[in-house]
Amino acid sequence: MASHETHRAIDAVWRIESAKVIAKVARMVQEVGLAEEIAQDALVTALERWPKTGVPDNPGAWLMAVAKHRAIDYLRRRKLLALKHEELGHELELEQEMAFADVDEPGSGDDGADDYGDDLLRLIFTACHPVLSTEARIALTLRLLGGLSTDEIARAFLVPEPTVAQRIVRAKRTLAEARVPFEVPGPEERGARLSSVLEVIYLIFNEGYSATSGGDWMRPALCDEALRLGRVLAELATQEPEVHGLVALMEIQASRAKARTGPSGEPILLLEQNRASWDHILIRRGFAALARAEALGGALGPYALQAAIAACHARAPTGADTDWQRIAALYDALAQLMPSPVVELNRAVALAMAFGPATGLEVADALLTEPLMKNYHLLPSVRADFLFKLGRLEEAHAEFERAASLTRNLRERELLLGRAEACRPGSTPRLS
Repeated sequence: MASHETHRAIDAVWRIESAKVIAKVARMVQEVGLAEEIAQDALVTALERWPKTGVPDNPGAWLMAVAKHRAIDYLRRRKLLALKHEELGHELELEQEMAFADVDEPGSGDDGADDYGDDLLRLIFTACHPVLSTEARIALTLRLLGGLSTDEIARAFLVPEPTVAQRIVRAKRTLAEARVPFEVPGPEERGARLSSVLEVIYLIFNEGYSATSGGDWMRPALCDEALRLGRVLAELATQEPEVHGLVALMEIQASRAKARTGPSGEPILLLEQNRASWDHILIRRGFAALARAEALGGALGPYALQAAIAACHARAPTGADTDWQRIAALYDALAQLMPSPVVELNRAVALAMAFGPATGLEVADALLTEPLMKNYHLLPSVRADFLFKLGRLEEAHAEFERAASLTRNLRERELLLGRAEACRPGSTPRLS
C-alpha cells in the first residue's frame, strides 16, 4: 500500500477507534489527559510502522494493544517510584503478557463490547463534566470522542487554533486538578451530569446546523459528528428517554440539510424548502428514536418535546399542512418545563402561524426588555416577519436591518438584507 494511502487509512482508523482507545487507557491510568497522550503515542507508533509493514487486519485491536502496553509501562514506572521492585506484584506482569499477546493476535484480549461501552460512557461523562466551561467541554469532546485534530476543531468553529489548543490543555489540567474520577456518576448525580452531556452534543449539532459566524450557512461535518456521538450515547444509555429524545431531534433536523441551502449556498427557510429532498431515512430514524423515548414512560423532557415539534414538520407533506396548533401546544409545554426567552420566541412563531401574526407579535414584544435578547438577532428578525405580514412595512424594514446588523453569519446577513429590501414599495413580497 502506498505511503499516502497508508496515512489515509491510519487517519480513518484513528477517527473510528481513538475514543475506545482513550477510554480504555483512561480507566487504567485514571487521568484523561494522560490517556490521550498514551493513545497518541500508539498512533505515532502506527505512523512509523504501518507504512513499512502494512495496515494490520484488525487495526483497532493493534492500536488498543500498543496503548495498553504503554499504559502498563507508565503504571510500572509510577509504582517503581513508590515501591521496591519486588513489591510490584504479579498482576502487572500478567497484564503486560496479555498486552504483548494482543499485539501478536489482534482481536484477542479481555476487552468485550460491554467493556468498551462502559469505558466510552465514562469518557463521555468525564469530557462533559460541569467543572469545565462550555467551550472547553465542546473542544475536549470533539478531541477525545470525535478524534478531531485541534486544527479541525478550530476550523469548524472559526476560532484560532491556539485558542482551541489552550482550551483543551486547560480542560485536561482542570480535570486533573479537580481529581474528577473516571466513572459514570451515581444515580444522585447522573441527571445533572447527563444534562451537561446532552447540552454539549446539541451545541455541537447546532453550530453545524446554523453556523453562528462565517460565510457558510451550515457546517455539515459538525452535524454528522454530533449525530454520531448521540447515537453512541443512545446505545450506551438505553433507559434514558432524553438521550433518545435528543437523537430523534437531531435525526429529524439533519434530514433537512440538503434542502436548507440553494445552489450558491444561500439559506432556504423551512416553509420554502423542497420537502421531496428531505432525507426520509433520517426522518424514519428520528421517529423511531422518539418512539423509544415515549415508550420509556413519564412526561417528555425538553429534547423529546423539541423532537415532537420537529416530527410535526416532518409529517406535513407541505408547509400549509403543518399542524401549527399542536406545535404551539408543544411549545407551551416546553416553556413550562424549560422557561427561557429563546423558547418563548419560538412559541411566538408557532402562535403566529396558528392564530395570526398579531398574536405572535404580542408575545415577541414582551421579550424586548429581556437583557439576554438585547443582541439576539432572531428577535428583530421574527418581529420583522410579523410586522411584514401585518402590512407595517416601514417598521418591518427597520427590524430586518437591525437583525442583519446583529448576525455574524454572512449568509444570514444577506438573507435578512434581502428581506429588508422586500419591504420597500414596489418590491416583490417574500414570506418566510
